[in-house]
Amino acid sequence: MSEICKNWTQWLKQNRFAGQTPEMIEQTTKWLEAVRDVILVFAEILPHETVIDIGCGTGLLAFKALEMQNCKGKIIFSDKFQDCLNDCKRILDESGVVEGYEMLLSPCEHIALSESSVHKALMRSVLVHIVNKQLAINEVYRILKPGGKFCAFEPIIRSNTRYWEILDPLHIEKYDDFKRVENEIMENPLDSLCNFDEKTLKTNLEIAGFGFPEVKLQEVKSSYIVQGGMVNEWFNNPPSPGQPSTKERFMKYFDEQTVNKYMQDVQNYLTGREISLKTNAVFINAKK
Repeated sequence: MSEICKNWTQWLKQNRFAGQTPEMIEQTTKWLEAVRDVILVFAEILPHETVIDIGCGTGLLAFKALEMQNCKGKIIFSDKFQDCLNDCKRILDESGVVEGYEMLLSPCEHIALSESSVHKALMRSVLVHIVNKQLAINEVYRILKPGGKFCAFEPIIRSNTRYWEILDPLHIEKYDDFKRVENEIMENPLDSLCNFDEKTLKTNLEIAGFGFPEVKLQEVKSSYIVQGGMVNEWFNNPPSPGQPSTKERFMKYFDEQTVNKYMQDVQNYLTGREISLKTNAVFINAKK
């Protein structure tokens, strides 16, 4: 497993931006803020409500919700990783915030809260890291009060642009082999990153008990010129702590020399070229 990324705080602040230019990082940051704002609009947070940010990470949703409530309610920063909670607590302490929030160390598959205890449940890019999404969504439903809302954002990775789609077979050794393997990797039912889509998520929500949940698919297209070093970052940075990198995933099928040759071919072909990519995601707006 990759040793590049040690914990979730590091990944959220550094590794997820690997291979991006300063301009791209700025665009990504603005996009994250836009995603946050859509989730919070759906949530319709009111003063004095109890709101949980499940898998809060560095607190993108929770901090804004706390600001919206002006500390006149309770925002629960919930995560199963202590380093994330520590980082959020540090920011709150440095800002002089002493009320209106709670820290909860808990996995989202088994949330340490009683039934019907929160008004709103927020989530951003959390289910993508959980293999059993039904179990997690069942827990969200359980802790919501009747009439409570679950508002979330999740990337649909398995329908994103794949490497083989932006490469020329004439310039890539073993192109067909790597295409076959990449498709197999991206359709692995045991891989949390790609074992779901908008249809399966809607089914999960309905099974949990949500009536007529909204699952809105969003497709984003982007283009940029590949710069030197980007390809190496793409292949060597893990998608999250504890997850194998793209290179490590390919090495389950090929020896390291073959994978290194493929990476070099990809780098040689793409560097300096403009590529067009498609990324998909969903916004969830569900009421108990």
